[in-house]
Amino acid sequence: MLERTKKPLTDKKAEVRFIGSHDKISMLRHYAKEIGVIEASEHFTVEEAFPGYAENAQGMALRGARHREGMTQRQLAELTGISQRHISELESGKRQMGREWARKLAVVLNVSDYRVFL
Repeated sequence: MLERTKKPLTDKKAEVRFIGSHDKISMLRHYAKEIGVIEASEHFTVEEAFPGYAENAQGMALRGARHREGMTQRQLAELTGISQRHISELESGKRQMGREWARKLAVVLNVSDYRVFL
């Protein structure tokens, strides 16, 4: 005769999110601490959110600013006088950016500090 077996308990973590007033959420946090539930961090490093950032921070900053402004590489090239090929190489990390180009790009892309591209 076969014997029933119990499934072993798993220790999987679960995440829960709530929507409510600040007071109610504060009460939930307090209760969660009392019963031993830890609060998950909602903060991520740039490297965690964008894995390629560590290798090519300047290129990703340029690509992000260009996308934010809704521009293609060709449109950006026309507005800055930098060739589209060079913009592509800057974004991919194949070419380093000089101060003059960084300033031009910052003006066109509405970036307050050109040094984010250096």
